[in-house]
Amino acid sequence: MSDKKNIRQEILLRLARENTPISDTPPQSAASYFGVNTFNDRAMRDYLPKDVYKKLRQTMRDGEKLDPGIANTVAHAMKEWAIDKGVTHYTHWFQPQTGLTAEKHDSFLEYDGNSVIERFKGSQLVQGEPDASSFPSGGARTTFEARGYTMWDPTSPAFIVDGPKGGILCIPSLFISYTGEALDKKTPLLRSMEALSNSALKVLRLFGKEDITRVHTTIGTEQEYFLIDKSFYNLRPDLQLTGRTLLGAPSPKGQQLDDHYFGSIKERVLAFMQDAEHELYKLGVPATTRHNEVAPHQFEIAPIFAEANVGADRNQVIMEVLKKIANRHNLALLLHEKPFAGINGSGKHNNWSMADSQGNNLLDPGDTPEQNLQFLIFLIATLKAVYDYGGLLRMTIASAGNDHRLGANEAPPAIISVFLGERLNKILDDIKKGKQSKKAEEYIIDMGIDKIPAILRDYTDRNRTSPFAFTGQKFEFRAVGSSASVSLPNTVLSAAVADSLDIILKDIESEMNAGQKRDDAVLKVLQKYVIETEPIRFEGNNYSKEWEEEAAKRGLPNVKTTGYALDFLIKENNTAMLERQNIYRKSEIVNRYHTKLEQYVTALEIEKQTLCDLVNTRVVPAVFEYQSRLLEVIKGLRDLNGLMDGEPFDEQTEILKEVTHLMRELRQRCSELEKTSSKTVSIESLPEQAKFYADYITKGMDAVREPADKLEQLLPDDLWPLPKYSEMLFIM
Repeated sequence: MSDKKNIRQEILLRLARENTPISDTPPQSAASYFGVNTFNDRAMRDYLPKDVYKKLRQTMRDGEKLDPGIANTVAHAMKEWAIDKGVTHYTHWFQPQTGLTAEKHDSFLEYDGNSVIERFKGSQLVQGEPDASSFPSGGARTTFEARGYTMWDPTSPAFIVDGPKGGILCIPSLFISYTGEALDKKTPLLRSMEALSNSALKVLRLFGKEDITRVHTTIGTEQEYFLIDKSFYNLRPDLQLTGRTLLGAPSPKGQQLDDHYFGSIKERVLAFMQDAEHELYKLGVPATTRHNEVAPHQFEIAPIFAEANVGADRNQVIMEVLKKIANRHNLALLLHEKPFAGINGSGKHNNWSMADSQGNNLLDPGDTPEQNLQFLIFLIATLKAVYDYGGLLRMTIASAGNDHRLGANEAPPAIISVFLGERLNKILDDIKKGKQSKKAEEYIIDMGIDKIPAILRDYTDRNRTSPFAFTGQKFEFRAVGSSASVSLPNTVLSAAVADSLDIILKDIESEMNAGQKRDDAVLKVLQKYVIETEPIRFEGNNYSKEWEEEAAKRGLPNVKTTGYALDFLIKENNTAMLERQNIYRKSEIVNRYHTKLEQYVTALEIEKQTLCDLVNTRVVPAVFEYQSRLLEVIKGLRDLNGLMDGEPFDEQTEILKEVTHLMRELRQRCSELEKTSSKTVSIESLPEQAKFYADYITKGMDAVREPADKLEQLLPDDLWPLPKYSEMLFIM
């Protein structure tokens, strides 16, 4: 027998004897360098004339239109600031419908025929022109219609990404077509923020808040991710091409001991985290939380709240920086929602709220009856938004990756419901019954220990199984996928809440016009919507079978796959709301629907092809080698048979039979998968193709995986070609 080791085993030996270099970033006070690569308030004060600074700040703070007269001055100042930091190029940094970010670099250089100068004009800052033909558009653009425009978003600060030979000035931008259609994720998000502000201001005016000039949509995103050694990643084509392991037997130890969650962070991982935070702080991203998550080698990072468009930008920056820094540490960062079967996947908890221009959180109950009434309007408007548009919100989190996570034990289910907690439910139940709620005593937890102070309880407990939970001054939309852009979920959520506020306010005004006093009118209308939205409220275990049955009785949709969930986008009541709130044109909705269908089908087709390739080029050759070894052993034992009693090769023969049976089953299932896949050619309708992939291709891939994973557990360790779960999840 050969003692030659395969590549996987060589890597294991190397990892056992080598120490990965630890970060050489010197320790510094975060405050000393926070935002140094951001054109923030300090940089604007230093580089802009006072009058221009004030006008730009008004645009950023109050959402006023940018004065075109200051564009040249701002552009020049931004260029001077960037060049002082070694920047050579600029780019309009935007978010196409790929879910990633895009950029085209242009230098500051201009040549007048005799000499070269560095110049950056206002027209270059405000607008760019990348080729729009090859970005996903769902049919909005064709290859011969290439023109598209990027437009500066002055409410999100420009930033510098350091490069090996000089930095790049990134200008957060919108991306639209030649005909004015939104081709990106940010334009609709900004529209939804405007819609929510307008609707919320009308409610505040009802309570005499004339001094409030704007309502801001705010978000905070908790980003989960996995880290594995880059050497393992390089030996897994499935991770490289699809983001998840298409094959892999479970490790004897997974997460069952719960010993990773909030555990001590390994030195190599901590070095990565510290370097990533250093980079993020320079970019003005206030990452405040880091910890181990539930699954082995799974972690989380979370920033402070920001306005929705800035928060969405920051989340994209976080994902890009994490990937870049992981690579420097010879690690691979995995953002797929379910990179490893059988253990927890990764999500992105999207914390959503509203604040007025004076910094008051509109989802924070006040100290007076009037403040509480105002709070209840915003609370119940959010409930109504989720009740009326739960299917549309389910669509916003739909992807091939998230299908593996939604409904699994670690993730909120595909049924969209709301958790409020005991205290708020009691208040709403009293409103429903027409009872006056007594002033609640402050919820105090007294530990009964002299040295430990009493603790003020929050308004709600936490329900980690709820997809949409009120967690005190905010709602946590827990079902967003870890690799997803948060722009679409926040666009739909803000638009739906704006629509609900409009409806509720109209009803209140109708009651007041009929002679009701304001507070009585508010309570009467709120009672109506408390009753209407009651089916969406659920306080129990969202993972249970009983909830699925109860949700069906309540008429709540339970759509588990993207192939079906995307249809919510084009349902008449959903499109009507999105058009009514000026979030999308009809054509933009249709284009996005087709784009998301194409992305879903393409992702599953890539997975299918990668799986079959792994089986044919990695697994089958390894099985052939093992069969050959077994045959050698059996042949040798047969030669000794005359010298030994009985049948000394029975066990070897049984193993050979089992391996041969599994390989035959594997090849047969792979062939069936290819045959099933060929049927998609005759399906002309893209929506029907998506449903076919959801119903048949995903199940076919699961069927192929089953015998392959059994073979991994039978083959000798030195023959198995792919890094195993026990290695990827426990060796760092």
